[in-house]
Amino acid sequence: MSGKLRRTSLKEALSVHVGPDRVPGLVALVDHGGKTEVEVLGSMSYGGPQIGRDSIFRISSMGKPVTAAAAMILVDEGKMELSEPVDRLLPELSDRRVLRSMSSRLEDTVPAKRPITVIDLLTFTMGMGIVFAPPGAYPVQRAMEDLRLAQGIPTPQVPPAPDEWIRRLGTLPLLCQPGEQWMYNTGADVLGVVVRRASGKPFEQFLDERLFRPLGMKDTAFSVPLSKMGRFVDSYWTNPATGKTELFDAARTGQWSSPPAFPSGAAGLVSTADDFHAFATMLMEKGEHGGKRILSEESVKAMTKDQLTPEQKARSGFVPGFFGRFGWGFCMSVIAGKDPLKSVGTYGWDGGLGTPWFNDPARGLIAILMTQRAQESPAPPPVYLDFWKAAYSNLE
Repeated sequence: MSGKLRRTSLKEALSVHVGPDRVPGLVALVDHGGKTEVEVLGSMSYGGPQIGRDSIFRISSMGKPVTAAAAMILVDEGKMELSEPVDRLLPELSDRRVLRSMSSRLEDTVPAKRPITVIDLLTFTMGMGIVFAPPGAYPVQRAMEDLRLAQGIPTPQVPPAPDEWIRRLGTLPLLCQPGEQWMYNTGADVLGVVVRRASGKPFEQFLDERLFRPLGMKDTAFSVPLSKMGRFVDSYWTNPATGKTELFDAARTGQWSSPPAFPSGAAGLVSTADDFHAFATMLMEKGEHGGKRILSEESVKAMTKDQLTPEQKARSGFVPGFFGRFGWGFCMSVIAGKDPLKSVGTYGWDGGLGTPWFNDPARGLIAILMTQRAQESPAPPPVYLDFWKAAYSNLE
């Protein structure tokens, strides 16, 4: 960390970001060496009731590392291997074809040079991912939308059940050769199907039995039951067509008000600050929780170190400059270059609907922010930046 930060309380740093045309409310949690501070500000919706520490948020992509942890439990148990082709568990993805170019027709393909492996899914190098282009810009992009694969802003009620989802995905060619480059998102959804088949249990059941219950994550799930609906926040975004802040998803009538057919390992979970703190603490403690081992230490090391080659990063086409500072572990980022605040080796990921998280092992720091307003651009919004600065300002 360069320079010295002015010591700032969470309340002082975050109060200015709560209100009309800002975030309706937030829950901020900072854990430094086991000492936890929580700040709760604002309301559950614009003009709504006061938010609470136990309010439930859509964590979208912040759930990706949870999916990786589920997969690594099965690796620890020998139910699958990182290097094995996915063909045994996902015959729908065997004998892949690869588009000749992104703009090619779906039938204009070449054979895949090798099968997709389990580690390709975890590192997002399977050869398939979100296409960051205007809607419908490419034939394969239009096909993904037509097949209701939900590879964009989270829409839990859109995709079909897991077996049908993977069948539909298998009708499409890959966008690039397996292992060739990093492509965002899709690998985590495929992992959810892998966990289902390798464990012999529905993905949501496996998560509940092997992660959520052992960690005490009592409010983390793919939907919110009526009994907890009073703690579920509304979700807002800036409508790209109008530029105005609008309701994206209503708590009681929205996409998370009933269980989805497809539990998305990429963006489907809801959680609370304290629930996710339990997951983050387990990783910080190298796979242990309350004296019980959830993941092997080796699996946590693999999850939280940069797994990408320079060539995979260079071909990614992601946010400009991203891979100059970040690497990628298993379904989450890892700081690999100079950062104004975070130590090299800091890992975590943000949920695009307003929920950033990271662990900085070198500083013994866990930082979780829950808001209900979607991130409007790849650049972190001011509320994130001020939260991170406040978290670090109080370490000295």
